[in-house]
Amino acid sequence: MSQGSAKGIALSDRQRIAWLRLIRSDNVGPATFRDLINHFGSAETALDMLPELSARGGSTRPIRVASREEAEAELNEALRRGARFIGIGEPDYPQALRQIEAAPPLIAVEGDPKVLRSVAVGVVGARNCSVAGAKFASLIAKELGRASYAIVSGLARGIDAAAHRASLDTGTIAILAGGLDRPYPPENLDLLRDIIEHGGAAVSEMPFGWEPRARDFPRRNRLIAGIGLGLVVVEAAERSGSLITARYAADFGRLVFAAPGSPLDPRCKGANGLIRDGAQIVTEPEDVLRAMAPITERDLFSPPEAQEPPREGDGAHLPPPSDSERQRIIDALGPSPVEIDDVIRHTGASAQTVYLVLLELDLAGRLYRHPGGLVSLEMA
Repeated sequence: MSQGSAKGIALSDRQRIAWLRLIRSDNVGPATFRDLINHFGSAETALDMLPELSARGGSTRPIRVASREEAEAELNEALRRGARFIGIGEPDYPQALRQIEAAPPLIAVEGDPKVLRSVAVGVVGARNCSVAGAKFASLIAKELGRASYAIVSGLARGIDAAAHRASLDTGTIAILAGGLDRPYPPENLDLLRDIIEHGGAAVSEMPFGWEPRARDFPRRNRLIAGIGLGLVVVEAAERSGSLITARYAADFGRLVFAAPGSPLDPRCKGANGLIRDGAQIVTEPEDVLRAMAPITERDLFSPPEAQEPPREGDGAHLPPPSDSERQRIIDALGPSPVEIDDVIRHTGASAQTVYLVLLELDLAGRLYRHPGGLVSLEMA
């Protein structure tokens, strides 16, 4: 089941290097990346401006800007592995992922990128799953695969691995928390090879050589939720990573399904809680197929609210804000998250000026970005 025809921009080699340098530079996340290109017109100009912006934002040390040599080395490593970097807006970039807040501007993909054009459903759950849980996850993944859905999961032990194995022949996508060359856990390396050899794909937004840390797994979970139009949770304990994925999926407007389990099994408390809180109950694959059919029959991939990729052009070329303007905007911020539009109304400054000051603070490491586009200021 395809997401539609492959249309979009195509980055030049020069642009791809500049995009990779920008996203690998200090304090540049997906939202900051987009704002920088939209404001300055190109990644190359934004790279030139990073030191000045960081200093204006109050940074006490020079910002690290990724070098061209570093970017070329990472691109060469991807080429050596048969992988590639796909930019947001390019034909093989997952169209559903483009819709989420702070979608990664570049993803590294190893395997067949055609699977990323398929409508996907996430299947996640407990690492220490029961035999019954693994069997049910396999059943769900196999039947959804037969219905032409790609299965996306996180290559973890237990439910994730069962879902991947059951969908090897129909298309599966493994999202990694570390670099493509640092899959976790190591015991699933053979499974990852099978995924790639069977026409599936491995996806990461992290640099090659990056060893996954605890805080990287929620970032991975956001990609699982973003690539899938639905998410099935099988056996999830309370405060588990699967529940983080489910929260992301709900925030992104995806359908969330949960398999009920025994109230006496702690592995099922999280999934049972999702059902109590409004997730759709799933006891057989048809439950998911019936619910997914209406949304996959419509064109959901270019709604008015979907994020457009950052567009390279001439840029704004605005003069820097005056000291008084900058201080007025900083004074309007605090430790409590606020909407940027409220900052604009409160200060009376232009939207472009406010966004530029926020970029300065962000690159200086003084701004926090929160879900929903909210921002707050790190207080001294």
